[in-house]
Amino acid sequence: MFRFAHSEYLYLLYLVPILIVLIWYSIRRQNQLLAKFANVKLHKTLFPFKSNFKLISKNLLITLAIIFLIFGLANPQIGSKVEEVKQVGIDVYILLDVSLSMKAEDIKPSRLEKAKHEISKLIQRLQGDRIGLIVFSGKAFIQFPLTTDYSAANLFLSAVSVNSVPQPGTAIGPAIQLAMNSFKKDEETQKAIVVITDGEDHEGDLDSVIEEVNNVGVKIYAIGLGSPQGTPIPLYNSAGKQIGYKKDRNGNVVLTKLDETTLEEITSKGNGKYYRGTSTDDELEMIYDDLASLEGSEFGATKITEYEDRYYYFLIPAILILLFEVFVKERKSKLFSRFENNGQEK
Repeated sequence: MFRFAHSEYLYLLYLVPILIVLIWYSIRRQNQLLAKFANVKLHKTLFPFKSNFKLISKNLLITLAIIFLIFGLANPQIGSKVEEVKQVGIDVYILLDVSLSMKAEDIKPSRLEKAKHEISKLIQRLQGDRIGLIVFSGKAFIQFPLTTDYSAANLFLSAVSVNSVPQPGTAIGPAIQLAMNSFKKDEETQKAIVVITDGEDHEGDLDSVIEEVNNVGVKIYAIGLGSPQGTPIPLYNSAGKQIGYKKDRNGNVVLTKLDETTLEEITSKGNGKYYRGTSTDDELEMIYDDLASLEGSEFGATKITEYEDRYYYFLIPAILILLFEVFVKERKSKLFSRFENNGQEK
């Protein structure tokens, strides 16, 4: 198999025709200026050592070297062998609260941004484990299903905001139920759920959902973000400038409080652990360290092709061409003088 490791560099080849046109125009312009300076018949007398052939040859050599360098930058690779690699790991669904209360800034820069930062760091650490993300407020939706494509996972994570779910509320129960329904039941992998929320205004029947979780051996962890004392929810305009705080119907500023009691109850019944989120610690990493002790299970196999770099196939000729071009003088030589003279006579 053959491929280019950095095929984006091949777009530089579109500049080669432009370079050739510029070289042609430069030589043509030079000859026009010489023709204005003196009659063409006097050029042999005035410029006895001038060689158009060598001038064109040097420019073509440089152009050829540039083409080889572009192919070298693209790094051609040859697939030497194909291996089947077993996929072993655990399945983790992260349930991220995106309700408006997650915009509170008692954890910097905000509860939601802190959670997204921790999830992004976790994704960078993963090696073989499958991760999925469910966002929820009044309802729960799958942002991305279980996957080992960590680049795509980070891309979908970056798009998460408080506008991801329009329904207000904090539906922890339905989010856990959605995660349970989304696990692949035909694969006996170790499974875990991590809930990241302020735990406020939960909806749904938590007890029946947690009972189902226990029956299948799924662990539930939780990270509580926010202050138990309560903090206001800032509001911003489209320009990103704060315009005040969220208020209730009576005009009073709404305080969002961390409901640790609910989260501790969920994790206790779910055989997991509860962590209170802070601005400095990485609670999700602590949870993953705990999950790392779980024995990974095989959930599939993938074929991987090992490629070997062959950039030097183009880099070495490019260097040799450039070295040769340095030693090619623009002065007319005996070897090509007869050829050039015959061309001028015709």
